Amino acid sequence: MTTTSARAPRTLLFIGDSITDAGRREDPEQLGHGYVRLLAEHFAAHEPTATVINRGISGDKVADLEARFGPDCLDLAPDLVTVYVGVNDSWHRFTRGEHVPDEAFEQGYRHLLDQLAARVPSAPVAMILPFVADIDEQAARIHTDLDGKVAIIRRLAAEGGHRLVDLEEVLERALAAGHAPEHVAADGVHPTPAGHRLIADAWLDAVGR
Repeated sequence: MTTTSARAPRTLLFIGDSITDAGRREDPEQLGHGYVRLLAEHFAAHEPTATVINRGISGDKVADLEARFGPDCLDLAPDLVTVYVGVNDSWHRFTRGEHVPDEAFEQGYRHLLDQLAARVPSAPVAMILPFVADIDEQAARIHTDLDGKVAIIRRLAAEGGHRLVDLEEVLERALAAGHAPEHVAADGVHPTPAGHRLIADAWLDAVGR
């Protein structure tokens, strides 16, 4: 019989907006009901020594993540960090009149990555691309702002050699497979259960199982 040594315990931290939050603050396990819970269940089965921490907060933009990045990420000494932010930086321009210029978005996101490189240089970083499903013209117009921010995230990931979870590609494949946009995100932004499953699967494909 061949024996293998157990992997050293890891802390996998997810930080972002409502898509990461997914009700986690009302959940006794603090995981929520979205893609983070699906990934926590995966690791509970396949890497039981791992700890999954959800630090999503609904409504957050990149500046909000900057403001709480110390206590909600760096101070927890994560072994792997997933950042999923950006859609509110664009969506709120149309719903609240709050414009976040691309330059400010890039500066804020780069600051998050610089802090990770300084404080937890050995921790891999996964960057999830925000997406919008074009359920109607109201949702589709978000692309006029979001596309520039997605390009920034792509560039920052390439510069830093970070893992990229490409949800634009995931959405394209889902539509080609027969999903309607509202099957992935009912309001164009917040994923359905199927949408969260697609995100979790894409994360596992990009980051590793």
